[in-house]
Amino acid sequence: MDRMAAMETFVRVVDAGSFSGAAKQLRLGQPAVSKTIAQLEERLGVRLLLRSTHGLSPTEAGRNFYDRAKRAIEEADEAEVAARGAGAALSGRLRVCAPVTFARLHVMPRLPLFLAEHPVLDVDVLLSDAPKDLIEGGIDVALRLGELADSAMTARKIGQSQRRVIGSPAYFAAMGIPQTPADLAEHQAVVYDQPGGGTAWTFRRGAVEMSVSVEGRVRVSAAEGVREGVFAGLGLAIASDWMFAPELKSGALKVVLADWLLPPHDLWAVFPTGRQASAKARVFASFIEHQLADEAAPPAEALKKLAT
Repeated sequence: MDRMAAMETFVRVVDAGSFSGAAKQLRLGQPAVSKTIAQLEERLGVRLLLRSTHGLSPTEAGRNFYDRAKRAIEEADEAEVAARGAGAALSGRLRVCAPVTFARLHVMPRLPLFLAEHPVLDVDVLLSDAPKDLIEGGIDVALRLGELADSAMTARKIGQSQRRVIGSPAYFAAMGIPQTPADLAEHQAVVYDQPGGGTAWTFRRGAVEMSVSVEGRVRVSAAEGVREGVFAGLGLAIASDWMFAPELKSGALKVVLADWLLPPHDLWAVFPTGRQASAKARVFASFIEHQLADEAAPPAEALKKLAT
């Protein structure tokens, strides 16, 4: 039995949750995959998988084996990349976790280019606004926005976006345009009720600093809800350029108080703690970093037009 091939087969089975799913990924027949797992369990002398009508799940021994097998495969990939040089093709499967709205607007549209650059690499994208356990989820790299709650995480900042006061032209036509941050007290906000959102904001303009608390009848727990609330005219939003990128570019939404600065929004690439980030994870993080950096920011003239 080829030990590395058997480990990769087992990892694929756990990731796919079925023999058939792993067989499809490996381009093998399902009986061949089942036989490999049976031989692996026989050689190790332990049960690795629990079979039920609901599918497959790893036993405790299987979970331990999965973590170490995945690490061994990553290290083997790293060794091959190092031996072949920087131009070596990446292969296997990359598992990425990203916030729903950010992924929809800024990751998924760029995946065709990334996959074209790495034609033998497959990508799983887990969409979630809530932080996930990277080790438990078998995640190679997670994209996270804002401040990191755990300073012990293995992370690298790969992007930064400005926050702005944003609303629909119809809303501002009906409610008026705030001239200073203090005027926001007279407006409704669609409040993003998550870390990095909330109602307390500090604006700066030169040496002047002004803290305000916005109010809103609508609070939402996901960025998609903030977007839809603004489109519906429920209020303005204090949000990053990333959240409303298409609409800011097209002019469908309006920026106000453009001469006041808000704390920027950071994007982090987070890797599983306690292990070296795989070449695939590092390359993906760098790809997203360069793509965002290459995306032209709206020039000052364009922002002035949006604000008038």
